[in-house]
Amino acid sequence: MHSNSYTIIFTSLVAIILGLFVSVANGTLKDIQDLNIENDSKKNILISLGFKEDPKNPWTANSIQNLFNENISSFILDEAGNKASGSKIKDANNASHSYLPIFSHQKNGVVNGYAIPISGKGLWSTLYGYFAIDPDGVTAKGITFYSHKETPGLGGEVDKLWFQKNFIGKKFVDEKGSLIGIKVVKGKADPENSYEVDGISGATITSKGVENFLLNDLKKYEPFFKKIRKKNI
Repeated sequence: MHSNSYTIIFTSLVAIILGLFVSVANGTLKDIQDLNIENDSKKNILISLGFKEDPKNPWTANSIQNLFNENISSFILDEAGNKASGSKIKDANNASHSYLPIFSHQKNGVVNGYAIPISGKGLWSTLYGYFAIDPDGVTAKGITFYSHKETPGLGGEVDKLWFQKNFIGKKFVDEKGSLIGIKVVKGKADPENSYEVDGISGATITSKGVENFLLNDLKKYEPFFKKIRKKNI
């Protein structure tokens, strides 16, 4: 028979050891989860900017990292649309004032497009994605949604290719130079209208949500893109 003190000490040691194992496992899993989130984010930035994944040769975590590092540069903007010197993307998440992350696709020193994060309320959830813009600062290059909890087959169609392709080539600045966004119409958009895309049948609230928060996010970046448009005149 072991004494009570022995039993207490043994039980305590086992609990401590198991606690350490659980702590290490949780830390390892969190690192893996964070890396997966980072890779998914980078993948969506690439897709919004027109990079295409070969179905026969799917991207791996390493290929996403390499493709992103070779083609994408990132920086943050202040509210006036100026590059915040010495600041990094992570600073935008920790800053007490408004810093805006932006991603640029460059090849041989020439900018091929910009991508900005977008997010806002749909019907049931907050949607997160990226909106890519041509070098002219006027034309949509692409859009992706990578996180939401909208209804599958209805609002959930936002992450489908057919919906996202609607935005490519559409204008979000009118002929007078005013930011107007892109209208997500109920039913079919007028093919002659450069500022409209098809809505999602049976998902009016989600469609309207996308329209509204896209415009709101573009307003935040408008000081920067105004400067881009002036350079292109």
